[in-house]
Order: sequence, then structure tokens, then C-alpha cells
Amino acid sequence: MEWQRAFHLVRQHLEVRGVLPRTPGQVVHQGEDLGRWVRAQRLGWDRLTGAQQWMCENVLGIDPAAQDEKPKPRRTHADKWALNYTAACQYYEREGHLQVPRGHVERIVTGDGHGQEERDLKLGSWISNQRSRAATLPPERVQQLSEIGMRWP
Repeated sequence: MEWQRAFHLVRQHLEVRGVLPRTPGQVVHQGEDLGRWVRAQRLGWDRLTGAQQWMCENVLGIDPAAQDEKPKPRRTHADKWALNYTAACQYYEREGHLQVPRGHVERIVTGDGHGQEERDLKLGSWISNQRSRAATLPPERVQQLSEIGMRWP
């Protein structure tokens, strides 16, 4: 019902104004942010039914978002931990210890076959947090850090 209501509001707006709102906050009609709705349809194209896709494309002129328009997926806690662990390994290889000053920022290079990205990680804070959480860390993580020279409190 909500989808149909928003669809009809966008269709009415097109009939009156002739321009499809594509940006959130651009057009609000009867409490519905039409630009936000259009953007959500474009980004969530694969979650629409075939009929909804057809209606969006053929009635409203909405097309699916291109790959470069889609937001990057959020990193999981495991991904973040792995990045920081990589930074800790890099620091240990260079310095020979993990007595990292709390304010230290470590730059690492990440990437797959499609390009590389430099990232600055607050390694000093992360190491300090791991030490303070030692009792609640999974044993495999404690072991991984111990293997690269982590000294626990």
C-alpha cells in the first residue's frame, strides 16, 4: 500500500510538473519525500517485483541505479578487526613490537584486483582497546595478537 501510494504521488507530480524528482528533499508531497522514494527504487531495483520494475520504468521513467551510484557496502566488525590486525602485523614487522603509542595512526594499503586504497587506521587506540578487552576477546583473536608480540596487561 505504501509503495502504491508513493508511486501514485510521483505519477501525479510528473503529470503536473513534468520532471522526475531524483534527489531526497527536492519534492515533498502529502508528507512523502518523492525524491527519496525515487532514489530508493533505483538503489533497490533488484528487490522490486517484476511488475513494480515495469511500472517504474514504463510509467515513471525510473531506471535502475548504475553500479557506481550504489553506496559501498558497510564493513562488518570482522572486516574492521581484520583491517586493524593487518595494520598491527605491519607495525610489528617494521618496529619489532606492539608497544604502539595511543595516538599512533598506521597507514595500510588494501585492495583487490580492481584497485588499491590507502587507509589510515587508529592503531594505537585499537591496540589499547584490545588489551582492555582481553578477557572478552575470542581465544583465536587473543592467540593471533599474542603471536605477533602483543603484551597483555
